[in-house]
Amino acid sequence: MYLIVGLGNPEPEYSKTRHNMGFDTVNKIAEKYEIKFDKKKFDGLIGIGKIENEDVILLKPQTYMNESGKSIIQVKNFYKIPLDKIIVIYDDIDLPEGVVKLRKKGGAGTHNGMRSVVSELNSTDFIRVRVGTGQPIFKELLISYVIQKLSDEDYNKLIPAIEKAADGVVEILKNGIDIAMNKYNS
Repeated sequence: MYLIVGLGNPEPEYSKTRHNMGFDTVNKIAEKYEIKFDKKKFDGLIGIGKIENEDVILLKPQTYMNESGKSIIQVKNFYKIPLDKIIVIYDDIDLPEGVVKLRKKGGAGTHNGMRSVVSELNSTDFIRVRVGTGQPIFKELLISYVIQKLSDEDYNKLIPAIEKAADGVVEILKNGIDIAMNKYNS
């Protein structure tokens, strides 16, 4: 069983923000595979289903971004999911807007949500899918840059990246992280 986590802040208040690329990606996966987020527990919204013959749990933590790890560790422990079966999808200001990168493992970088995940899991050995949002011109504007509502025009520019990230997750499930990285990171 895989745990596929999208990082974000509670919807609808934070919908269509750069910080919710993880939520948007798991929403896209849920829609495509007809998985309903019909359980509210472990400080998150959960949908259970099958993707490409793999049992999956889709998770949207409801703890707000900076405490995302609290929800993930509860699901991991309850369902006894190994680290190599956890996929975390999140926005990344260190990647250009629209770029998607898959990684086998790695640090949290500048992302507070990922710091929480790494801290709670006490490991960096889990798969991550990073969706590039680019950076604001001035670093002081970072918080408003990631949580401000986007215009339809600006949000539409990110939709191809959300779709690519969703496809990348499915590729991981079908063929493994190494093949998926070769296919999606080029």
